[in-house]
Amino acid sequence: MGLITEVLLLPFAPVRGSAWVIRQVLDEAERLYYDPAAVRAELAQLEERLEAGELDEEEFDRLEDELLDRLEIGLRGGAGTAEGTGQ
Repeated sequence: MGLITEVLLLPFAPVRGSAWVIRQVLDEAERLYYDPAAVRAELAQLEERLEAGELDEEEFDRLEDELLDRLEIGLRGGAGTAEGTGQ
């Protein structure tokens, strides 16, 4: 049955291959997005922007909350689950 299924699905191989590539790219992008080191670097840059006067306190608080949420998800290993943006 496996051989027949593969032969029948052969015309869809490019679509299945493209879907696999897209999943791999999305998984890597999500891993980088929730990477604790990257989030900490963004937090440091955010604080520098606040000190330089590029941000007001309200905008800083909003962006900091978003980054802290990402950091929490990244530290829990929740990227790619129901906690993150993935499956």
